[in-house]
Amino acid sequence: MNVTRYKAVKETLYEEVLPNGLTVRVVPRPQFRRSFAVFATDYGGADQRFSLGDTWIDTPAGIAHYLEHKMFDTADGNALNILAASGAQPNAFTSSDITAYYFECTERFQTNLEQLLSFVSVPYFTEESVEKERGIIGQEIGMVEDSPGFQVYIRLMRALYRHSPVNSSVAGTVESIAKITVQDLYNCHKAFYTPSNMALAVVGNVDPEAVLDTARRLLPAEKAPKPVVDYGEDEPELPKERYTELHMEVSAPQFMIGAKVRPERSGQAHLRQKHVGNLSMAALFGRASRFYTTLYSKNLLSGFEYDFDYAANAATLCLAGESANPQAVLEQVISAADEVRRNGLDKEKFQRVKNAALGNLIFSLEDMDDLAVSLAQSSFYDYNTLDAHRPEADVTMEECEAFITEHFTPERLAMSVVSPGGK
Repeated sequence: MNVTRYKAVKETLYEEVLPNGLTVRVVPRPQFRRSFAVFATDYGGADQRFSLGDTWIDTPAGIAHYLEHKMFDTADGNALNILAASGAQPNAFTSSDITAYYFECTERFQTNLEQLLSFVSVPYFTEESVEKERGIIGQEIGMVEDSPGFQVYIRLMRALYRHSPVNSSVAGTVESIAKITVQDLYNCHKAFYTPSNMALAVVGNVDPEAVLDTARRLLPAEKAPKPVVDYGEDEPELPKERYTELHMEVSAPQFMIGAKVRPERSGQAHLRQKHVGNLSMAALFGRASRFYTTLYSKNLLSGFEYDFDYAANAATLCLAGESANPQAVLEQVISAADEVRRNGLDKEKFQRVKNAALGNLIFSLEDMDDLAVSLAQSSFYDYNTLDAHRPEADVTMEECEAFITEHFTPERLAMSVVSPGGK
């Protein structure tokens, strides 16, 4: 295996791409009792139209999430129960761009890893079980759609994006999942759950070579072609609409403000853009910023957070929180960016923000769950998340000033609000 040592954070990454195309990444931590493994596919809720060869296939919204639910069915019973009986804590999730199956344990790691690789690789569906799941997922969709947090988010995505499937729910709708068949699920598994489209990442008290040997032994040896996904027409820079509002039973208005960014798709350029975007928002909207202190002192902001998210060939800047006056928040966002446009960032304050961001980045390595998922997901973008700790990954103030100037302009921002006044 290839070995890379990150001296600044005292981590070692073992990595190899198998002949079947699977990326295996392991960060051993022999001083820990716990281990965490994630087996992920580059397939999520936005991957609704794809081709293998010359044939394009359109699938119903929500099928990736539906498939995640059904993958725990095996000929020997439910994989969740089998893993739990072996001392593991298993689960899975589907996002817009990936589906991940994982477990953590303090004993019987190799046994649990074998079970994980086996049930994810071999689908086992019946007409009866697929039909039964339809009702369960339908109830889940209903609960999600009744959530103000979901509504404020999905309405922002629909305001920003004209064509991208990120503007649809990962779980789909009751109407869309009604169209999913057993054969659809098998077809999507065959296309996307192939080792060349997947990654295995492990962090914890494990032997890297043993992890690699298990993957070699249990997974198909041949390298299958990866599907080509169609995400629709290229998105224009400006949002589809600037403002959307929905009334629901909430105690205070919830808001999300967002802007589209043309994404760097892969490699170090993607990693750098991600860190420039995150650092730019920390400098502009962090707890020590004029933006935050001004709104907080006027009791106009609570539960505030920001994120720079990538999925399905789309990148989105998001600010979210509660405010009695969301319009005032939007005006302050524009004002803060205008100040940077006129005078730049304060050098000393930027360095403090940068130091804090680096500290948070190092601190995040303590969460082996997040590190493993990030190692798997970053492989689909042709880099690894630990590269952020290399000296050459250092972001400059000038890069952040340019990023803020370009993206935080009034015409590029959209706002979604959920206001009190529901039934």
